Amino acid sequence: MSEEIKKAQDRLDILKKQEEYELEGKFDLDLEADPPRTRNIKPGEVDFKRKRLINKIRAKIAFSMGHKLVKKLKKAGLFELEKIIGLDNLKSIKTGAVITCNHFNPFDSFAVQLAFEAAKFRKKKFFRIIKEGNYTDFPGLYGFMMKYCNTLPLCENKNVMMECFKATKELLQEGHIVLVYPEQAMWWNYRKPRPLKTGAFRFAAIANVPVVPMYIEQQDTDRIGPDGFPIQKYTIHIGSPIYPDDSKNMKDNTIYMAEQNENVWKNIYEKAYNTKLVYNTKEK
Repeated sequence: MSEEIKKAQDRLDILKKQEEYELEGKFDLDLEADPPRTRNIKPGEVDFKRKRLINKIRAKIAFSMGHKLVKKLKKAGLFELEKIIGLDNLKSIKTGAVITCNHFNPFDSFAVQLAFEAAKFRKKKFFRIIKEGNYTDFPGLYGFMMKYCNTLPLCENKNVMMECFKATKELLQEGHIVLVYPEQAMWWNYRKPRPLKTGAFRFAAIANVPVVPMYIEQQDTDRIGPDGFPIQKYTIHIGSPIYPDDSKNMKDNTIYMAEQNENVWKNIYEKAYNTKLVYNTKEK
């Protein structure tokens, strides 16, 4: 009989912090230790729309590297996408769209990308909103992919943030797809949908495009990962597109689409796990 793999202390610490933050209702705080911040992005530094030839080439290389990484993870039994439910909801999109997804693993965006590729769009491109530090401070392979896999970094510098917003609006209006994590922070292997920030829905309202709500269901496999915890297999649930209401203004549409998205995620969660969505948050 093989020796039991000990649970990694850093993961145990993360789970403890999850419990504490849920109890306190701090659903948008980061649990993971990010790389040390070294600098801020400067105006004009990011080619958000990948117009320069060198960045188009880098994007192709980065996406190729991403596919090779996913293939390697699959072969090692560390990444398993079991099925995609509701793919026709994504295929039905004729305009640009914001995809929303729960954020629980550094590789969950690969799962969303595989769903995007399964839709077999002819001309649409797939972009991701990321944090500034993920763009500037990740080293090596992951750093290259963070920079060039069509990422759109949100930045502290007001002028760079305006560049990002402008490019995102244009990409959506040109018919492309942008992934935004509206929960804001990543909570490792957390299964419940968390309260949503409105940024993703504001993007959609401003560009007058739909939101496509995705929710990734996790289930334990019988394989134990290097961290001592069961490796998860994923089922991607894709809900019906949420379109802006022509009778509402931008602010009201932002709230409307966020509320609709929360309801979709809640229903998917309760059906997938056969349980009511209840948070262990103490009353204030």
